[in-house]
Amino acid sequence: MPTMIVIGFRDGLDEALRRRDLEPFYIVRPPVNPPEGRGFTYVTDMENAQEILRAVLSARLDDIAGVLTVHEMGVFGAAYLRQQLSLPGNTDSKTTLYFRDKYLQKSKLPPDVRRARCRYVSAGTSFKDLADDLGEVFVVKPATGAGALRTAIVRSPEEYERALTLFTGESDVEVVAESFIDAPEVYLDGIWQHGHLRWSSMSRNHTSPLSAVQGGVLAAHILDRRRCPTLFQQAETLAGQALTSLDAPDCVFHLEAFTEDAGPTFGECAIRLPGALSPQVNKLTFGVDLFDAEISLALGEELTEPLNTGDPDRFYGYILLRRPKSGSLTQQDFERDFRFDELQYSSSPDTPVGPYGRVGQAVVSDQDELKLHQTIEEIMRFNEAGGGYSQSRGES
Repeated sequence: MPTMIVIGFRDGLDEALRRRDLEPFYIVRPPVNPPEGRGFTYVTDMENAQEILRAVLSARLDDIAGVLTVHEMGVFGAAYLRQQLSLPGNTDSKTTLYFRDKYLQKSKLPPDVRRARCRYVSAGTSFKDLADDLGEVFVVKPATGAGALRTAIVRSPEEYERALTLFTGESDVEVVAESFIDAPEVYLDGIWQHGHLRWSSMSRNHTSPLSAVQGGVLAAHILDRRRCPTLFQQAETLAGQALTSLDAPDCVFHLEAFTEDAGPTFGECAIRLPGALSPQVNKLTFGVDLFDAEISLALGEELTEPLNTGDPDRFYGYILLRRPKSGSLTQQDFERDFRFDELQYSSSPDTPVGPYGRVGQAVVSDQDELKLHQTIEEIMRFNEAGGGYSQSRGES
């Protein structure tokens, strides 16, 4: 069976690889533990291309068919492995960096693409210097970060100092600061092929990833093109401009944008699978399998099958369930109050806590996107309140 090297682990991708009769070999960081029977190697730094290459060479793998990554931190390493092992897919390490480094990315966009002002925070950069340049409120984040980790909105010298404690302070290209954009955020998940937008969908987060990192419930749902056709058209134009100017390879991509009155403002763009349950809800809504598309691109295959771009019968969304702020919940509590397409929730105190505090997950759907939005908001409040919201809701 041909082997697919995978940087990181994800259940949905593991299942997709098995359907394609491919044997995954995982490169992961502890404590991630792939299922029994899967080959894997631990590394300390998912972004260290030398360590990743050493891990692969020492594994003495036979019949390697390709390399892919399930998350942002493995994008550069995946391109480097393809380059060194003469494997199909994107091998351009330099281009890949423009999809990792937020300063490089925003600097390469054409002038007519609206974006936050962005600069590196070199050692000794003062709060006043950044505030004079970017505005009284700005954002500090890792230059090559992901998932809103170590990201902070800064409004004072004290907040700035606290934000910097999360970094080494020893590199002039480790940290960036960006002007703060106070606007709702949407994201496009899609497929870019031969320099054109092959397919995309648009979704909206119910809370920002930054809020979820700080204790909120992360949730998102697919948007209805019929409700906001102008926004869809503008966002797709923005995606085309950004991916073209950044010389994007054939890829599955994830692009974030802020919805301002003048139109969408570019946030950032990644050339990898979207996070959380986005691939699953896209497949449920449109029948488009982004896991399978990512595998095909890693194998060097042409994506020739037509992709569904029509209006779906139902819209799907997801919630990454976490332990409530007070009280306790069981899966039965959720099932008693809501109807789910899929639900997994563990109330055991021994359950490992995943990204964004996840101890469970849910998928819900509706023929009406607005009703789906309302349902997700109710489930989120129920989760946060430990069921207390349900009682008040039932009394109203």
